[in-house]
Amino acid sequence: MRKKALITGITGQDGKHLADLLLEKDYEVYGMVTGHRETGRNDLGITLPKVKKVYGDLADNSSLANVLDEVKPDEVYNLGALTFVGLSFSQPEITANVTGLGTLRLLEALRNSPNFQQIKFYQASSSEMFGKVQSVPQNETTSFYPRSPYGVAKTFAHYTTVNYRESYGMHASCGILFNHEGPYRGLEFVTRKITNTVARIKLGKAKELRLGTLEPKRDWGYAGDYVEAMYLMLQQEKPSDYVIATGETHSVREFAELAFEVADLQDGIEKYVKIDKKFQRPAEVDLLIGDATKAEKILNWKPKLSFEGLVSLMVENDLKIESQRQD
Repeated sequence: MRKKALITGITGQDGKHLADLLLEKDYEVYGMVTGHRETGRNDLGITLPKVKKVYGDLADNSSLANVLDEVKPDEVYNLGALTFVGLSFSQPEITANVTGLGTLRLLEALRNSPNFQQIKFYQASSSEMFGKVQSVPQNETTSFYPRSPYGVAKTFAHYTTVNYRESYGMHASCGILFNHEGPYRGLEFVTRKITNTVARIKLGKAKELRLGTLEPKRDWGYAGDYVEAMYLMLQQEKPSDYVIATGETHSVREFAELAFEVADLQDGIEKYVKIDKKFQRPAEVDLLIGDATKAEKILNWKPKLSFEGLVSLMVENDLKIESQRQD
């Protein structure tokens, strides 16, 4: 019998990559949507035609119980959240409600479902929980110090998952994923903003790239690699928490410089980048770099695509998209 997987946040970058992976493994994949974000790139019928659509909302207890009753999943991947860190400063309450309390509601719905101990649960935790880092590099024992409403909400969701695992014996694992990017990334995120704008500059559609800062350093990997780690966590006999990262750190400046280089645009930073304070956050995370030793040893997981390969993939994808788009 085919395994059934339920994915919340199916319309996001990770949802697309994860659904593709599970479909390749002959899963029956269900994607939870709220019913009011189904246009354009978020329309599952277009982007993921083999995924079965179910309606539910992380802000609505009863809908989650109904979804679980309808799907009867073997595995649940909770990727649903308001994922744009910058926006969480202007919408802190809804971020806490969906990203934080939404996980609690889903776990409680699982706990009250029949045979809940046979259902494996994955929680999408985040390196943003480390925030003002207490040690370098960061691993599973590093203390959290979130620096945004998003990071705070993710920390609540993480500890809630750990609590349900320890209190009720649930097979619940958390993936503390460091920044992971790719061609499905939304344009509001700095990496995709860079690669898309660089492509538009190359094609004569834009004249400048506006950024809040070039200094923050991140551990950037490829989303397609990282969803494999999610899957592997739920194939383990015992649940646990894992840092998923490359172990390398690169600044926003390095990312932008490489993107301009891939597009063969000389003196890119000096010529095209403008610093705009409106894109700066009230509190910034200066440095993130992960230690994925545990995942390497237990999951036998390692990232495959290099930083250079990631930036090239994204720039080339945006050049293709923008060359076909009529502005």
